Amino acid sequence: MRPYDKPWKRFAVTTFCILAGNGLLAFLVVAFVISHDIVMGGTTGIGIVLGRLAPQIDVSYIVLGINVALLILGRIVLGRRFALTTVASTFLFPAFMWVFERVPGITTMTEDSLLAAVFAGLLMGVSLGLVMRVGSSTGGIDVLNLIFHKIFHLPVAVFVYLLDILVVGGQAFFVGPEKTMLGIIVIILESIILDRAMILGKPQIELFVISKSYEEIRKRLLDDLGVGVTLSVIETGRLCEEQKAVICVLSQRKMHDAIGIVHSCDPLAFITVTQIREVRGRGFTVARADVAAGPYGGDEEIAPETETAAEKDKKEARRQRRERKRAARAEKKRR
Repeated sequence: MRPYDKPWKRFAVTTFCILAGNGLLAFLVVAFVISHDIVMGGTTGIGIVLGRLAPQIDVSYIVLGINVALLILGRIVLGRRFALTTVASTFLFPAFMWVFERVPGITTMTEDSLLAAVFAGLLMGVSLGLVMRVGSSTGGIDVLNLIFHKIFHLPVAVFVYLLDILVVGGQAFFVGPEKTMLGIIVIILESIILDRAMILGKPQIELFVISKSYEEIRKRLLDDLGVGVTLSVIETGRLCEEQKAVICVLSQRKMHDAIGIVHSCDPLAFITVTQIREVRGRGFTVARADVAAGPYGGDEEIAPETETAAEKDKKEARRQRRERKRAARAEKKRR
């Protein structure tokens, strides 16, 4: 995965993730949570409780009112910057809910409450992960958590648990223990998937090698596999001898050959293999030029990026336009 180095690309990706995340969240709430009376935390859970007290009002309107009120409160207490990061979800989520509430047959997708709870938890983790990965916020009750944190100087997690208990407990009064247990399933699945989604990337393998033949291992990994290598100064535990360890992050398909290279250099080398969920930086999310790709050919993550002639011409044309504009402004000031 390469970084989105152009502003319009970053904006496009951020917009897509916020729209897709809020749309997916609204869909699962209408299709699975509300239709099966499954308890839920956050402002949606508060909206469901108030919706039962005032059934003539759509839950989407109630959620919108709560979100707007909390957004204004957050702007006053937490500042303008916080409000800007949450304003999109404040209006998008209730708007998507309003749309999905009017889709025929969406509330009858399944009659199995357990299946609905499983899908709700899985999709909720994905939707929240999409929004949070681009630095945005889902807004809603998170505003209260941060306000209480600022006032009482206690960890945010404390208020997250307290408010969720209050919201879930309020719904349990209406739906009973079975639906409450389904809601707990939703919350657990949401937490698991959200944790995975926040660090979703191309998995890699890290090799940590301790061997006196570290120099030979370093050269073989660089020349034969075309992977990056880092040397770390270490001290052995028993003899207290200073030597170097080889650290190498590489793709899973190269792991077998890399271990073979290490064993060919030193059959007694100490090796640990660790799976890494996401890697960023030179050689992975930033192009690494002038590196031999070895027998595997050019890897996508390390292929050097080159400008085409057309791109160079466009860049030069933009530079000349900027120069002409600056010259025109300077001439206008002289006059």
